[in-house]
Amino acid sequence: MIEVRGLTKQYGAVRAVDDLTFDVEPGTVTGFLGPNGAGKSTTMRMILGLDRPTAGSVLVAGRPFAELGEPLRTAGALLDAGAVHPGRSGRDHLRVAARTHGIPLRRVDDVIDQVGLGPAARRRVKGYSLGMRQRLGIATALLGDPAVLLFDEPMNGLDLDGVRWIRRLVRELADEGRTVLLSSHLMSEMEQTADHLVIIGRGRLIADASMQEVMSGAAGQRQVRVRTPAPDDLAGALLRRGLRVKPTDHGELLVDGTTAETVGDVALEVGVAVHRLSVEHSSLEEVYLDLTGDSVQYRVAGTPEPAGLVQR
Repeated sequence: MIEVRGLTKQYGAVRAVDDLTFDVEPGTVTGFLGPNGAGKSTTMRMILGLDRPTAGSVLVAGRPFAELGEPLRTAGALLDAGAVHPGRSGRDHLRVAARTHGIPLRRVDDVIDQVGLGPAARRRVKGYSLGMRQRLGIATALLGDPAVLLFDEPMNGLDLDGVRWIRRLVRELADEGRTVLLSSHLMSEMEQTADHLVIIGRGRLIADASMQEVMSGAAGQRQVRVRTPAPDDLAGALLRRGLRVKPTDHGELLVDGTTAETVGDVALEVGVAVHRLSVEHSSLEEVYLDLTGDSVQYRVAGTPEPAGLVQR
């Protein structure tokens, strides 16, 4: 388990992380989300002892990371795929890490095969693409066969096949009972992969809940999509019921905060034919944007403010 308690990091007048408390449980993929500048990378660095907290504490497998004698055997991490000596081969990079942690060298070949580096492992890192550096970073994280894993944007630079591989890998690691903390801006991938979400903004905790709980909290964003040859008549009837109705560019109606049964009953009452009737739920991207809308530090001019439909 990773246990974060009251974690705070102050840089001069800037509070990058502000009194964070959460747990990352074994057997679970925990998605770590937040806008740019929210404090995610700083938090992960403090978990790994790379930055010293201004206040608060972090325990990894019951101990501060700095007290672990052979940390790669307890926790593996990918924070920066570029943090590798460019003159070494990928294989030599892994061999050095193995020797410093008392890990058998045969493990190097195991992780090279596991991440799909293959013959590229014998080439110098300076010739690697970003995707290859990501695979090398993941191989390093897996080298000590640790129970705890932290991945910061591991899908950057990977093609579609690589993204699907990462998705399967983190799922398999959690299913083996390991603790997995995954940071990513790819909401569609996070929605498919994570069991639990920790969402922060401006260094503060916004949400700490299961994926199901976060998505169910967006019930107010549920919409019913209906297609009818008489949209004006149906829209008028729905509006008289006090429902919010929005026409689409495809001649359909979107009705907020109700059920398909209610829309169907109203259509029957006014004698309107229905050619399509379906319920659409919010995506994780929509829920995330609404939750973090007030915490975005860098907003493009003209970008709409958050709708505020999700309760925190």
